[in-house]
Amino acid sequence: MGISTREISDVIKERLKDFDARLVSADVGRIVAVGDGIAQIYGLQNAMAGELLEFPHDTFGLALNLEEDQVRSVILGEFGHLHEGDEVRTTGRLLEVPVGDELLGRIVNPLGVPLDDRGPIKTSKTLPVEKIAPGVITRKRVDSPVQTGIKAIDTMIPIGRGQRELIIGDRFTGKTTVLLDTIINQKGKDLYCIYVAIGQNAASVARVAATLEENGAMDYTIIVAATAADPASMQYIAPYAGCAMGEHFMEQGKEVLCCYDDLTKQAWAYRQISATLRRPPGREAYPGDVFYLHSRLLERAAKLNESHGGGSLTALPVIETQANDVSAFIPTNVISITDGQIYLQSDLFNAGQRPALNVGISVSRVGGDAQTKAMRQVSGKLRLDLAQYRELAAFAQFASDLDTATRNQLERGARLTELLKQDKYQPVPLSEQVAVLYAGTQGHLDKVPVARVREWEAGFVRFLKSDRSTVLEEIDRQKALDDGLFARLNAAIATFNHQFGVEGYKEEADPGGQPAPAAKKEKKETKETKETKDK
Repeated sequence: MGISTREISDVIKERLKDFDARLVSADVGRIVAVGDGIAQIYGLQNAMAGELLEFPHDTFGLALNLEEDQVRSVILGEFGHLHEGDEVRTTGRLLEVPVGDELLGRIVNPLGVPLDDRGPIKTSKTLPVEKIAPGVITRKRVDSPVQTGIKAIDTMIPIGRGQRELIIGDRFTGKTTVLLDTIINQKGKDLYCIYVAIGQNAASVARVAATLEENGAMDYTIIVAATAADPASMQYIAPYAGCAMGEHFMEQGKEVLCCYDDLTKQAWAYRQISATLRRPPGREAYPGDVFYLHSRLLERAAKLNESHGGGSLTALPVIETQANDVSAFIPTNVISITDGQIYLQSDLFNAGQRPALNVGISVSRVGGDAQTKAMRQVSGKLRLDLAQYRELAAFAQFASDLDTATRNQLERGARLTELLKQDKYQPVPLSEQVAVLYAGTQGHLDKVPVARVREWEAGFVRFLKSDRSTVLEEIDRQKALDDGLFARLNAAIATFNHQFGVEGYKEEADPGGQPAPAAKKEKKETKETKETKDK
């Protein structure tokens, strides 16, 4: 008997009904062994390095080791449900994360999955977490500041838009506070912020979110959290995911600030992954490419030229040191990658200096280019003066007799140090910083007792806001000081010092903002009277 064409057609249709197109486009392998977040997979002949792999139960992994007879993959997430013999498929694409305005105000994990209780995030665009950094031709010089609101940083170690400035120090020296102050200070400005928490406990991340929420900063901020409870693979990709989310805004010509808190824990996570992948260890058991781990991340910070949109991405990485050892392996690596470092010292922190900034070895390699003209005019030699004061103070404690110049320098330095102290989560606007620091650097506080300097500062700011608000408005508008503003500032300082009861400021200023000549006239008459009496 022959087979009819209808029967053949029915058989073909039945087979096509169960056809899976992925079997043609995808390479299929099987798990040989799984453990410690790593899967050994037999097969996958056409897998690419860094390709996203699909495991059972909606689990994904990253192909990192392409060996002769197998592929080693790091699993992104939990792996307890995976077993030997499970199927693994290639996806033909690299690891991507969702990006867009919808992420603002949200807390997400490195894969873009929301961790808060505000429902799913619906975005229409994704970007790869790994991307080649912008080239030299597409960049322009850093020429505008990121105002941190921290007096000590804005005056001496300015941060520019597109710069990479390292924040380094021991545990509990205020590194995260510097990041949060900077984010809070961007309220009402044109800067989007990404805060990446790596290896912190969930309670710390919740405190950060609550602090930003209280200060109205979550409206323009995304928190990417890979907590200590998450697998090492999530901590490894977290900074790259946060950077990709920031690059979305940069490509639209907007300004972005990325804070990585902290890259030491990312290096630990990468060391753990590399050891379980059987990669050869190097110095301190870190893999040989641990420098490239951080360099390819931080090189993505850039200030783009106008033909490429003019956007910028500023990076503030954090590195934790052990016992103030900045010469260790990971700290020196990241110092050589970045454009300067802000060194927070535990000794200064314990002595009550907040922020605990060591001006001796802190530096910004962009410098005055990232400052407004007004700030350059008043800060001047402030950094050098403070560094000299610290050295003098160390020697002066052993000296019994000091010459006048040394004593004056120590007195001025003590007042400037007190003036730069600042409470956390209270960033200071540019105009107030300029006015206060002008008074300090020009010697108008030399007669104020050191213990009352912060009281003087608070009172002077209140006086300017209530009686001389036009001075602050003019500084904010011009971003520079001219002769008229200098005169009005001097008059305001003289008037307030008289009200504050500072010795040596008996003259008053007239309501127009110019010093009254009455005091000089009185002194002249007194001298003439004295000469007459002598005759």
